Amino acid sequence: MRIVCLFSATFPLWAWAAAPSADFRNIEMADYKTHFRVPEYKSRQEWEDHKVHLRQQILSAAGLAPMPPKTSLHPRVIRTFEYEDYSIEVVLLETFPGYYLGGNLYLPAVRTGPAPAVLIPHGHWKHGRLENLPSYSVPALAINLARQGYVAFAYDMVGFNDTRQTPHSFDSATYALWGFHPMGLQLWNSIRALDYVQSLPEVDGSRIAVTGASGGGSQTIFLTAVDDRIKVSAPVNMVSAEMQGGDPCEEAPNLRLGTSNVEIAASAAPRPMLVVSSTHDWTRHTPVEEYPAIRKIYELYGRAQDVENVHIDAEHNYNRASREAVYRFLAVHMQRALLNSELIERDIQLPPEQNLLAFPAGDLPQGTGNITEVFQNWKIGARLRIEDGASAGELRDSLRQTLGAETDPEVESYHKGDQIVLTRIGKRDRVTGYWYPGKGPPVLIVDADGARLARGSHLAKEVIATGRPVLMIDPFEPTRDRALVARSDPYFYSYNRSEDAERVQDILTALDFLHSSTKGKPELIGVGRAGIRALFAAAIAPMEVSLIADLNGFSGSDQDFTERFFVPGIQHAGGLNAALRLVNTLRVVLPKEER
Repeated sequence: MRIVCLFSATFPLWAWAAAPSADFRNIEMADYKTHFRVPEYKSRQEWEDHKVHLRQQILSAAGLAPMPPKTSLHPRVIRTFEYEDYSIEVVLLETFPGYYLGGNLYLPAVRTGPAPAVLIPHGHWKHGRLENLPSYSVPALAINLARQGYVAFAYDMVGFNDTRQTPHSFDSATYALWGFHPMGLQLWNSIRALDYVQSLPEVDGSRIAVTGASGGGSQTIFLTAVDDRIKVSAPVNMVSAEMQGGDPCEEAPNLRLGTSNVEIAASAAPRPMLVVSSTHDWTRHTPVEEYPAIRKIYELYGRAQDVENVHIDAEHNYNRASREAVYRFLAVHMQRALLNSELIERDIQLPPEQNLLAFPAGDLPQGTGNITEVFQNWKIGARLRIEDGASAGELRDSLRQTLGAETDPEVESYHKGDQIVLTRIGKRDRVTGYWYPGKGPPVLIVDADGARLARGSHLAKEVIATGRPVLMIDPFEPTRDRALVARSDPYFYSYNRSEDAERVQDILTALDFLHSSTKGKPELIGVGRAGIRALFAAAIAPMEVSLIADLNGFSGSDQDFTERFFVPGIQHAGGLNAALRLVNTLRVVLPKEER
């Protein structure tokens, strides 16, 4: 922690002028086409610390922190097709009660012992896991892998083929509060698909890989980042610094706060990874930009030889050239005994497309829920996990991650008379207010009507009269442009915090300033609509805080959070009950004349 104070009494006017003139959070807002730069990591430990943070950020964004219980998959083989050197099974898995994932299991005809396995999440092609085009073919990939001795499992995206209890795209403010979205469901399905493959007697659970293109490439890097059971990965035509996804299954609130697909892909290190790119899509710069950045991460482990890039001269694809590059890479790291001649594709035979579906007529299993029932089960599971088993530390971590908060910031302060500007070093945010130094435990007053009105209130005058240090701040307010972007961009919160989350951050920044520059336990007073923001700030603050919070009848309902404290995932993280468990709260409603 570091705090730098610049006082106009001892510094020239330029010192005050050096304070940020505008809040960076209102100027530059990231989106899925923002060009991200990967920071330099000076040591393996520095990267490892960040990697742990990335994993938790992905799981939290996906609504999978804490991880749901892994109930029985009840795997069903609907039908089987036998060919000379491979077979295909139509498989149905119950990834959580009442929710089904469809897939096809491709098996080698000759099995001499437990085989390596490959998971295949598909991309956004019309026929999903059954698409069979020259430019993209899941069956060609899976069948040729089976011929090479792998067990390959190709499974649906949410909303495709057999997995249609929810559409591929669904969204609402209530869903967002509970971390319920296609990306989270899809990542959960990938984790359960991995459970299924690992459980098969035909599979060597220590040799499991994953590969997919486009949206399947996104799922490849997500799954590899959060699950160490994946030993080798091959994301195809997706790892880019300048295009992150832009589809519901690739986006989730808080998913890419301060990061990008390049870092998420690098989380595979030091496990072997092949990055396949193309000359005619958003991965066209991979050999000169993204791949070198990822290679530097591998160099921190002394394993630069375990990451490779193959650049294909083609449009966006998973074509034969891309697939054969993957075969060669997988063989080096999983089946060295394969001959080069065995890594060249051969033609495939397939039954009619509808025969590879569990539900060719469009029906679903008896007892299958629709999206309303699936969401209800998701909510119940999330709340039970929080209320029945979460410790105070786990609750605090969950809320902190959901808020995207920096709880121990390095703060600079700039002063001019009783005016103050606070900013986190390197963040270029701007928190204005009024500062009255004194002796004794400090007081932070946060009034929803602003620091200027708070300064003139009866409450502030009384506290200042005691001689204690008093700080009043103006937490974040969006500009009109930012508010318009937030409303129009469906993936805004994948890359930017909500307004209320930013306000909680500013309260934490102010608390850190008080903790560093004064003595005694800070007292935090939240007035009006700022009461609920103060409560959540106190709940995750790294220091003990005395809290007086005006909750103004805030009951913790979905409607309350949507209208008065909108933070995606906050209900999934425990909501109001979790915050109240973490603080010693005196809940009062201050009369209007005292504000």
